[in-house]
Amino acid sequence: MTTIQLHNTKTRRKEVFEPLDPQNVRMYVCGPTVYDRAHLGNARPVLVFDVLYRLLRHVYGADAVTYVRNFTDVDDKINATALARKEAGASGTLEELIVERTEETIGWYHADMDALGALRPNQEPRATEWIGAMIAMIEKLIVDGHAYEKEGHALFRVRSYKDYGALSGRSVDDMIAGARVEVAPFKEDPMDFVLWKPSDADTPGWDSPWGRGRPGWHIECSAMSYELLGASFDIHGGGNDLQFPHHENEIAQSKCAHPHGEFARFWLHNEMLQIEGKKMSKSLGNFFTVRDLLDQGVAGEVIRFVMLSTHYSKPMDWTEKKRQEAEQTLRNWRKLLEGAVASGADQDVVDAIADDLNTAGAITRLHAMAKEIAANPQKDCFFEKGVMLASAQMLGLLLPEMGDWVEVGIDLTPLADKLAALRVAAMETKDFSAVDALKTALLDAGVEVRMSKAGVELAPSAGFDAAKLEGLK
Repeated sequence: MTTIQLHNTKTRRKEVFEPLDPQNVRMYVCGPTVYDRAHLGNARPVLVFDVLYRLLRHVYGADAVTYVRNFTDVDDKINATALARKEAGASGTLEELIVERTEETIGWYHADMDALGALRPNQEPRATEWIGAMIAMIEKLIVDGHAYEKEGHALFRVRSYKDYGALSGRSVDDMIAGARVEVAPFKEDPMDFVLWKPSDADTPGWDSPWGRGRPGWHIECSAMSYELLGASFDIHGGGNDLQFPHHENEIAQSKCAHPHGEFARFWLHNEMLQIEGKKMSKSLGNFFTVRDLLDQGVAGEVIRFVMLSTHYSKPMDWTEKKRQEAEQTLRNWRKLLEGAVASGADQDVVDAIADDLNTAGAITRLHAMAKEIAANPQKDCFFEKGVMLASAQMLGLLLPEMGDWVEVGIDLTPLADKLAALRVAAMETKDFSAVDALKTALLDAGVEVRMSKAGVELAPSAGFDAAKLEGLK
């Protein structure tokens, strides 16, 4: 069996992954707060953990893996978005508008992540479906002395958990000194965090022993992971921006509520995304959503390729050059493997992915395989092509359902012949206007034009749009 090694944030080292139960491998990943479109940075953890999910299914079997990713559908940002709609004249109560907004946003999220080739998790719990479990966990924490009620709030006593800060490597006092913490009169300690807070008449709320209110963010994931995966499970993942305070708080409240359990044994965190070397920011004008790119004609498979070309533990820099190179590579590979039938994946590719999700190394191996196949045009490479195709699909690339964006079998020969004929005529007349006009139209359609003494060669390139070829032949 393939040996999987993962860098465990908790121990700060790469470890051999051995699940608690090989027949029931369990992974939890923090999902989105559903108040707006997913931006490009939101896609990175989706793709990182999608590759891990595919690897676990490959090694242990599809039926032996349970992947849970939640939707946070109770949040102040959601409330604010719905309130803005109501103030703009939308009909319905605020609560109805909140439900409408979350349903709409979840639909967007599914559509956008589907377009990136991400498999849907086995379970996608919504926070609002598990309020009872959250209340029960908070009640237990209070009974055991790890939490307290004050002025309609329930708060976790951070100093009651002696290992608080182990994940991020900081002491409680260091955190107080180095971070802005919410100072409130109802807190016993500045670091104590909210488990439950009151709701006013205009915001969603549920009855609880502490009055009508709603849960804090951190308790949501603890309650849902416990209910769906148990007190001990294998992997917990998310972006490194969640390491503190969200994941630190999850650990504290979960370990205190269920001291017999381990909670998550492996913690994986992906680094953040940049745009052309800069942090993505609305103020810099480089902020865009996944849907923005898709609507601009950037294929989901291309976005996926660019994302996976950088190791998840390193900052990922999205650039236009990378996009163009990824598009051309995928065009070349799809053309090279046209008609191939996926067989067993190359072990070097599998081993690269199993080595702490070294997707960049796996892609390097795919480049080498493509080069070997292309260097032997006279050889029947049916088997080799099948292996390469299966290997790419381990990364969620070259899947049949992902190929609608590229016309693999398009014939550019008539246009190449036309351009060659115009060129011959122009050599006689010295008037190259017709040649230049056709060449410009081809380039505008995303066609690479190579002209030499041997003739004219055309090939689809980045930004290829077959519709723009209509009327040129």
